[in-house]
Amino acid sequence: MRMLIAWLLTVVVLVSGCATQVGESQGRVGYDFSTVDKVAVLDVSGAANEAVKNQIGDFFVLELLKKGYAPVERQQVQELLKEQQFQTTTGITSTEGAVKAGRILNVPAIVLISIPDNEEEVSLTAKMVEVENGSILWQATGYGKKNTWLGTVVGAVVGAGAGAAVGNTAGHDGAVVGGVAGGVVGGMAGQALTPQQAEQIQKIVKEMCKQMPPRAGIIK
Repeated sequence: MRMLIAWLLTVVVLVSGCATQVGESQGRVGYDFSTVDKVAVLDVSGAANEAVKNQIGDFFVLELLKKGYAPVERQQVQELLKEQQFQTTTGITSTEGAVKAGRILNVPAIVLISIPDNEEEVSLTAKMVEVENGSILWQATGYGKKNTWLGTVVGAVVGAGAGAAVGNTAGHDGAVVGGVAGGVVGGMAGQALTPQQAEQIQKIVKEMCKQMPPRAGIIK
């Protein structure tokens, strides 16, 4: 059992190291990005829940900081829009609504992020929109192949180890049975765990933002 767990862990390391992340972007040629100081990451659409949205939003906030921008904290964004009774669930889905929200937040530009539904790959799109006239200042796309079974394997490894530990009280056979049962349960639980997915998405975001125009000549 120990040898099996060690082998599974080795496979996980090898597979996770082979994941590919691709990203590209284009900023408006000739635009003076030094005029954009504060930026609000306004919306992350398509994510499963608020925790995921906030995590992905924070990945973009980090890249914006590297480029010299001053992102508004996402909680502050949500609070300000709530105070103004802005319908965040419906109003931000259109560019017109996003621009209106940007004016409420008093920022020159807003960032919108989308995660299209794709079964075979992790896919993201992002765009920075000028609040004054609704025009696109920067747009990016990125994707990476999904390791859909990776979470299951990780969960199975953890579950197998836990099951084997419990099974030891019933002897060798019990350890094996407990390990297998624990692997099944752990594998199912692994589907809900996102450390590997989070790492993959952060790498995709970095690739997407490599060519983001820096503010005031700052290059990162």
